[in-house]
Amino acid sequence: MLAALRKLCFPLVLIATSCATTPERNPANTHGATPSHWTTASSSAAHIKNKWVDSFADPALTALVNDALNNNFDLKAAAARVDAAREQVGIEGAARLPQLSFTPGYQNAQVRDVGLESSRFSAFEALFSMSWEIDLWGRIKASQQAVRQEAAAVSADFHGARLSLAARTAQSYFELIEANLLVDVVEQSVKDRRTIVELVRGRFARGLTRGLDLRLVLTDLANAEAQLAQARNQVQIVTRRLEVLLGRYPSGGKKVINQVSTTHLPVPPPALSAGLPSQLLERRPDLVAAFSRLRALDSRVESAKKALLPRITLTASGGTSSSDLADLVDPRAVAWNVAAGLVQPIFTGGRLKGEIRLNEARTVEALNNYRSAALNAFREVEQALAAEQWLRAQEQALKEAVEQTRASRKLAVYSYRQGLIEILTLLDSYRSTLNAQSAHLTVQRQLLSNRIDLYLALGGGV
Repeated sequence: MLAALRKLCFPLVLIATSCATTPERNPANTHGATPSHWTTASSSAAHIKNKWVDSFADPALTALVNDALNNNFDLKAAAARVDAAREQVGIEGAARLPQLSFTPGYQNAQVRDVGLESSRFSAFEALFSMSWEIDLWGRIKASQQAVRQEAAAVSADFHGARLSLAARTAQSYFELIEANLLVDVVEQSVKDRRTIVELVRGRFARGLTRGLDLRLVLTDLANAEAQLAQARNQVQIVTRRLEVLLGRYPSGGKKVINQVSTTHLPVPPPALSAGLPSQLLERRPDLVAAFSRLRALDSRVESAKKALLPRITLTASGGTSSSDLADLVDPRAVAWNVAAGLVQPIFTGGRLKGEIRLNEARTVEALNNYRSAALNAFREVEQALAAEQWLRAQEQALKEAVEQTRASRKLAVYSYRQGLIEILTLLDSYRSTLNAQSAHLTVQRQLLSNRIDLYLALGGGV
């Protein structure tokens, strides 16, 4: 019977399947022109590590990142989405298998005839039914393949979420160190300003300076105290943000602060080789997800085109009914029937062809989304590679600026005591020192954050 149905549908199959094959795609070819190397040369042959957090050699950082990966609620939600997507693959594939149901029952009825006595009867029933759409042309298989690709995309999204969470945790960790160090720097600056206030107040009492000088140093002290309040506020902001990433209540307490070094920022790891641009397309989770979604839509188009073909369905039903429960297990009492049917869509009001065009349009959208994501990925890598060179140069310049401002501040205090300079010059030396120290801390943290951005852009594991 199946052979006869195949012969009957063969001409339709040749017509419909001629354009219902999934196109072959390769990440590099699908993107378009992929450069053979990065425009920013790398100064090291060391490749990205699978666990880039360890490259910072900071046990506290490693512990916090692991804590976030284990307890962050957004990541747990992403893991649940992966489980749901995997189950959806099984649900979609169930349509390729026979569907069998069994319905046991019991009836107890009373019948009353006009003018006659009523009669009662009861019966036990055991009924079954089976239906099976034979997926001769692979329509259901293509649909299941689409769901499998979508599940792969969700899984890639999860790995991307892990990478992003680790990066945000590490960057928040470095920001908290910077904020704590800045508090120390501003506190010392406030102490120095108070010393200057006492110096000027003493000179004013002895008539050696004007009241304007005292007003200026008091104003400068107040501004420094305001900067200190701002720095302390930044500590609590970053602390609470980090606590949320760790899945903790944002109390701003000492538990997280005590886990963070307050003496210095880590030294950035050695320069990193970014590998080849083509490797990025197969390593970055967001690109893997975008490519999987594109492949899923290719399968959707294939399934929609094969919906134009005839569907062959086998059905069977049967069962038995008896007033005696023991008779239900007697195979001689079972009645059954089997049927095979063929359904060929002829007129659907344009629905089937509309679904084909709809999925083709979505495929074009997914293709261009993938190309856009790839370009953005290339930009992020190139930008991070170039930024590291300029940030290192900036860090060296600011380090020299800190040393020079410290030396000029000492000379300014001496010159003011000798009456060689005005008070504004002295105050400016203190402000310059604080600004240089603050800027140096910021660029040190930016170097670390940029290295994390590079790891993130390259799709390194955690």
